[in-house]
Amino acid sequence: MRLQRNLEVWKMGMVNYLDALKLQEKLVIDRKLGKIPDTLLSLQHPPTYTLGKRKTYHNLLVPEADLRSMGAELHYTERGGDITYHGPHQAILYPILSLRDIRLGARKYVENLEMVMIELASLYGVGACAGRTGETGVWVEDRKIGAIGVRISSGITSHGLAFNIDPDMNYFKHIVPCGIADKEVTSLKRETEKTLPSDEVIHEQLVSCFAKSFGFGNILLKNITLEKGELAKGLP
Repeated sequence: MRLQRNLEVWKMGMVNYLDALKLQEKLVIDRKLGKIPDTLLSLQHPPTYTLGKRKTYHNLLVPEADLRSMGAELHYTERGGDITYHGPHQAILYPILSLRDIRLGARKYVENLEMVMIELASLYGVGACAGRTGETGVWVEDRKIGAIGVRISSGITSHGLAFNIDPDMNYFKHIVPCGIADKEVTSLKRETEKTLPSDEVIHEQLVSCFAKSFGFGNILLKNITLEKGELAKGLP
């Protein structure tokens, strides 16, 4: 009989990007040492732009000072992928997984992340698919609904996916999203004819799609709240 895999899910609500980054770094170390099980962070960010490790500044279309004036932050990361936007009404998952334990390679891992968002979109009658060669993420025709940017260190994953529920689309006008010009960004709200439930319900559905795609049978939910800057002080 096949043993069911265990997944610990942290429901975190709105989290400052830098705090989430520091938390991921801590959890990656703990996962490498076997101190924690496979863990999934489910959260949202205040308005934030992030650049991947290729540092493609040319895809930021306004001065950084303008971002600050509109209440948005800019952060540099070591994930793959290009520039992207995170903000309210966007569902974000950061998996801290051992790919060795779940027996997945990097390519298959990314394909599974794509399937998570495709499955969620299908719940609302939206036909999404993985991008063509050179087009990362998940698309509805030629409109991008979900972004993927991952980091894998010694077989442990971090960063992850962002699925657009109903974010303020104006924020996407200031970047070339994921470095792909002449393509639109869309959201579940724009694409579905169904009335959407609360963001919390959609987050829960996304977590369920994740557990199904990666074969996790036992889910332990934790409600975790962080104040801004808390992790910088060595917490929790």
